[in-house]
Amino acid sequence: QVQLVESGGGLVQPGGSLTLSCSLSVVRLDLYAGAWFRQVPGKEREGVAYIKGRDGITDYAGFAKGRFTVSKDNAKKQIYLTMNDLKPEDTAVYFCAAGPSWEIQPTARFRTSAYKLWGQGTQVTVSS
Repeated sequence: QVQLVESGGGLVQPGGSLTLSCSLSVVRLDLYAGAWFRQVPGKEREGVAYIKGRDGITDYAGFAKGRFTVSKDNAKKQIYLTMNDLKPEDTAVYFCAAGPSWEIQPTARFRTSAYKLWGQGTQVTVSS
């Protein structure tokens, strides 16, 4: 059974940076598309960033463009989310998600229903 494990969350001051990691227990990460979502209590989970397995195509939610960067290391089987210039409104539980690349259409990149594999989430708190 494929497992996703996030790490790297924590408390950071406004304007600071944080890098989240997602370790996937897959044979070949290049066959998977990965994404980061986030959720705050009482709100729906929202897409943050997407990366395609083989060609590395990326996509970002509007609030993430210019501040967040998604990347991957196929050999290490890890997906990363580097977050810069963090704001208090970025406070949330961040989730890693993945699925076979061919199953996730471009229009579904930020839909939770498109992904079958999820991590347990890691808390990111932006506060002074």
